[in-house]
Amino acid sequence: MTDSGIRVFDGHNDTLLDLHLEERGGGRSFFERSESGHVDLPRAREGNLGGSFFAVFVPNDGYEYERTETDEGYETDLPPAVDHERAKSFTYDALARLHRVAAESDGAVRVVGEYDALEAALADPDALAAIPHLEGAAAVAPDFSNLDFLYAAGVRSVGLVWSRPNAFGHGVRFEYPGTPDTGPGLTEAGRDLVAACNDRGVLVDLAHATAATFRDAAELTTDPLVVSHGAARGVCPLSRNLTDEQLDAVADSGGVVGITFAASQIRPDGAGDPETPISTLADHVEYVADRVGVEHVALGSDFDGATVIDSVGDAAGLPDVLAEIRRRGFGDDEVRSIAQGNWLRVIRETWA
Repeated sequence: MTDSGIRVFDGHNDTLLDLHLEERGGGRSFFERSESGHVDLPRAREGNLGGSFFAVFVPNDGYEYERTETDEGYETDLPPAVDHERAKSFTYDALARLHRVAAESDGAVRVVGEYDALEAALADPDALAAIPHLEGAAAVAPDFSNLDFLYAAGVRSVGLVWSRPNAFGHGVRFEYPGTPDTGPGLTEAGRDLVAACNDRGVLVDLAHATAATFRDAAELTTDPLVVSHGAARGVCPLSRNLTDEQLDAVADSGGVVGITFAASQIRPDGAGDPETPISTLADHVEYVADRVGVEHVALGSDFDGATVIDSVGDAAGLPDVLAEIRRRGFGDDEVRSIAQGNWLRVIRETWA
C-alpha cells in the first residue's frame, strides 16, 4: 500500500474565504491549479484529498490584532463579537458560493450532508466531498430561527465559537505559553444550541473554545466530542491547544481531534516559522495516539486559514504527511484511520 493511494478526509479548511474575498484569494479559481493558497481541485486530486469540512469564517470588520510580546512568548487581545446580521449575510453568501462551485464542477465537487453521499464521494478518485461548517456560530440566530435554513443549505458542523465571544459562548485568546482557561463558558443560548445541534445530527466543534466552554459542551452533548483543528498542549503549550484532560474527554466520548498543520500551533516554541519539519506535525499525532488511542486522532489542516508548514506546503503534500506518520510505526489500518476512518466514524455516529 502506498500513502498516495489513501483518500484523505481533512477536518478543516478556510478555502471559502479565499474564493469569496478577492482581496484575500486574488480571484483565484477553484478549478485551476494556483501557486497561492492551499486547496484547489487540481491540488486536491494530486494529494488525494477526498473530502473536508469547508468552513465559513466571518472576519472582524476592520479589526486589527494587538499582540504583546512577553518574556516567554506573546499574548493577544480578544476581538469583539461580530454583528449577527453581518455574520448572517456573509455566511449566506459564502454558502451560496460553495454551492455555485459545486454546480459548476460537473459533479467533481459535491456538497454532502448524508453519510452515504460522503462515502460515495470518497470512493470516487475524481470527486471532492465538501461539508459546510460554521467556524463560530455568530450567523445562527440566538432563537435558532434560521438553524433549519442553515441545515437545508448543507451545514452539518457548527463550531460554537471562534477566538472571540458570541451569543453562545466564549472563545480562547491566543497566548504562548498559555492554557485554555482564558474566559467564561457557554451562555444559556449556547447550552440550548448544543442540544439543538444534537437533535438535528449536526457536529458540535470545540475548536477555539475556552476551557469552560469546552467543559460545558462536553457535559451537555450526547454526540462524540469533535475538535476540527487543534493540537496537543503537551507538545506546544499554546492556549489554543488541548490539555491532556481535554484529550481524555474527547476519547471518553468516542470523539476525534484533527491535528492542524499551522506552524505556530504545532512548534514547541510557538513560533510561526513555516520552515518547520513535517516530523513536528507527526509529534502531535503520536502524542494524542499515545495518550488516548489512535482511534481519536485525525487530520485538521487549517489549509487557507493559517501559516501551514512548508514541509507540507498545500493539499498536494498530504501523502507526505501520511508517509511521516507511517515512519513513526503506525500500521496500514492505523494510517487509514488517521487519514479518514476516524472522521468517518464520528460523522456517521453524529449524522445517524
